[in-house]
Amino acid sequence: MFLLPDALRTELRATLRLAGPVVAAQLAHISMGFVDTVMVGRLGPDALAGVALGNTLFFFFAIMGMGMVRAVGPMVSQAVGANTPTAVGRSVRQGLWLAAGLGLVILLILSNVEPVLRWTGQRPVAIDGATRYLDAIRWGILPFLGFAALRSFVEGLSRPLPVTIIAFVGVAVNIGANELLMFGRWGLPALGLAGTGWASTIVFSFLFGALALFVHRTAPFAEHGVFTRIREPDRTYLGELVRIGAPMGASRGVESSLFTMTTVMMGTLGTTALAAHQVAIQCAAFAFMVPLGIGMAGTVRVGQAAGASDEAGARRAGGVAMGLATFFMVGTAVLFWTLPRPLVGLYLDLSDPGNAAVVTLAVQLLGVAAVFQLFDGLQVAAHGALQGLKDTRVPMGIAMVTYWGIGLTTGYLWGVWGGGGPEALWWGLVVGLAAAAVLLVLRFHRQVGRAVREEAVPDAEDGEASVDVSPVPAKEEPTG
Repeated sequence: MFLLPDALRTELRATLRLAGPVVAAQLAHISMGFVDTVMVGRLGPDALAGVALGNTLFFFFAIMGMGMVRAVGPMVSQAVGANTPTAVGRSVRQGLWLAAGLGLVILLILSNVEPVLRWTGQRPVAIDGATRYLDAIRWGILPFLGFAALRSFVEGLSRPLPVTIIAFVGVAVNIGANELLMFGRWGLPALGLAGTGWASTIVFSFLFGALALFVHRTAPFAEHGVFTRIREPDRTYLGELVRIGAPMGASRGVESSLFTMTTVMMGTLGTTALAAHQVAIQCAAFAFMVPLGIGMAGTVRVGQAAGASDEAGARRAGGVAMGLATFFMVGTAVLFWTLPRPLVGLYLDLSDPGNAAVVTLAVQLLGVAAVFQLFDGLQVAAHGALQGLKDTRVPMGIAMVTYWGIGLTTGYLWGVWGGGGPEALWWGLVVGLAAAAVLLVLRFHRQVGRAVREEAVPDAEDGEASVDVSPVPAKEEPTG
C-alpha cells in the first residue's frame, strides 16, 4: 500500500472507511437469512426446501424494488459533490413515495403466486411451505423498501455507521422473533415456516422505524426535513428517480432472476436438490455481501467525484472498488474450495444420515460457487460504479443479455434439458456472471468521461453544478 501513488492511496483509504460500515450492515442483513436457514433446518429438509422457494421469490421482487429505490443514493451523492443541499432532501422524500408505490404493487403480486408455483412443476410439499412463508413475509415489503430509501440517503452523505448499528440490532430481533414464533415460546403457538415469515416482517418494520426516527431527529440528516416536508409527490424529482431507478431495478431484477429461475429449475429436480441449493446459495450470498457493500461505497465515491466534475477521481474510485471486491472474492473462493463440509455443517447436522444426500450435493455446489464468486464480486462493483455515474440503461441491457441470454440458457440446456443436474445449473450461473463482469467493466471505462461532463450543468436556482439533469422548478423548497 505504501508503494501506491498518493491519490490512489487516499482513495483506497476513503473507500475502505466508507465501505467498512456498509459491508458490516450488509453482513448483518444476510445474517438474518443465515439465521432463518439454520433455524428452519431444524424442521427438516422439506421445510428447508419450502423456505428456499419462498425466500427466493420474496427477495426477487424485493431486490428489484430496492434497486429502483436505491436511485436515491447516486442522486444524493452527486448533490453532495455539487454542493446543492436542496436536491438532497427532495430526492429522499420522493424515494419514500416511490417505495410506497412499489411496495403496494409487490404486495399484490406476492399474494397471488401459488398458481404460478404449481404451474412450474414444484413439489407439493415445497409449494405448501413456500405459500405459508410468503403469506407472512409479504407484509414486510413496505418497510423493507422504505428502509432502503433512507439507507441510501444516509450512505449518500458518507455516514453509514447508523445503518450498521441498527442492522445488527435487527439481527438480535430476528433471532428472538424466530424463536418465539417458529417454535412457540411464552405461550405463543408454534407457527413453523409462517413464524419465520412473520419474524422477518417484524424485523423489517423495526429497521425502517428505527432509521426513520434517527434521520428525523439527528443532525445532519434532520436538516433536510425528510418527514416534515414530505407532503405530496414531486413530479420532477420522482420522474428523475424513476428514470435512473427503473433500469437499476430492472438490472437487479434480471440478476436476481438468474438465481430465482435457477432455484425454480432446481425445484423440478427434487427437494434434495432444492435444499442443497439453499444451503450453498446462502454461503455464497453471505460472501457476496462484502463486494456488494464495496460496490455501494463505490457508488457514493464515484457519484461525489462525478458531481464535482472530477473525471480522474471518478475513474480512480471505480477502479478501487472493483479491485477491492475482486481481491476479497479470491479469498472466499479458496475457502469454498478447501473447507466446504464445515461450511455446510453450519446449516445441517453432518452426522444425521437423513441429511447425507443434501450435504453431499451442497459440497459439490460450493465447488462451483468458488468459481462464480470471482466474477460475481467484480460485476457488482462495476455495476455500483456505473450507478455512481447515473449510467443505468445500458447496464440493464448488459444484464439482460448476460444473465438471461447466456446464464439461464446455459443452465437450462445443460442442467435440465441436457440432464447435467444441479451442478450444471450452477455452471450456468458462472457463465452468465463472467460475461456480465467483462462487459460492465468495459462500459465503466468507456463511459466515465462522458458521464462526468454531462453532469457539469448549471442548476436553475443555485448556479452550481447540480445532481439533476431534469429542470428544477423555479420555486424551491426552504432548506432550514
